[in-house]
Amino acid sequence: MIRAAAPDQALSRVESGVRTAILAVAQGHADAVVSAGNTGATVTSAALGLGRWPGVRRPALAAVLPTVAGRLVLLDVGSSVDPDEHTLAMHARLGAAYAAVVHGVAAPRVGLLTIGTERGKGDRLRRAAPAVLAALDLPAGGHYTGLVEGNDVVTGTAADVVVTDGFTGNVLLKGLETAYALIRPPGTDDVPPRAAILLGVGGTVVVCHGAASADDIAAGIALAADLHRRAAVPVIADLIQFPAGHPSPAAHEDSRGGS
Repeated sequence: MIRAAAPDQALSRVESGVRTAILAVAQGHADAVVSAGNTGATVTSAALGLGRWPGVRRPALAAVLPTVAGRLVLLDVGSSVDPDEHTLAMHARLGAAYAAVVHGVAAPRVGLLTIGTERGKGDRLRRAAPAVLAALDLPAGGHYTGLVEGNDVVTGTAADVVVTDGFTGNVLLKGLETAYALIRPPGTDDVPPRAAILLGVGGTVVVCHGAASADDIAAGIALAADLHRRAAVPVIADLIQFPAGHPSPAAHEDSRGGS
């Protein structure tokens, strides 16, 4: 007879497996982690086991989406569900560096996802973030291009990188994945990946959906292998170092007691 584990036991096993994988990377026994386990457990284990980059309080999950104009980096898609504007600023830096290093985007355009492009639209976060984003010294010659809407994520014409909170980003990502699966031409390989890179930690970590198929896991492994071969993570980390006179977003969070 097969006995099902209680929910707390199942979660404990997932967390234990994730910690073991992270430890393998930290000790040099593995080059990357690909996890389809609990996202929160993966992010926390990676931050603790591999360390966070200087200035990064909250790592970000970044997904790359096919659009009409090319590829677009969307973050966060599930790591920080309730960030403040300074966390979004750091994620903007991470996304711009990722777009430049991995996809060769020159001077990445960074947009903030909201419900309308008119000034003052959106919730408190969306009203507070534009001023912080506009003042950023983005890596790779990037610049903040302003507010974008959901249709801009599909066309890709307004921004190369779109920043939002992890709750909204996760909802949007899953909706786009399902819509694309229903309408894409048969045999098309250019599909939204069911995996995201965790940016801001000291190692290559790829997070897949909990309901990922064998093909999804294979795609996640291929992504992790490609990032490792290209030494993408340390290059991105170098790009987001803060120049003299430009305090990191974490400094703002520390002065406010965190976010």
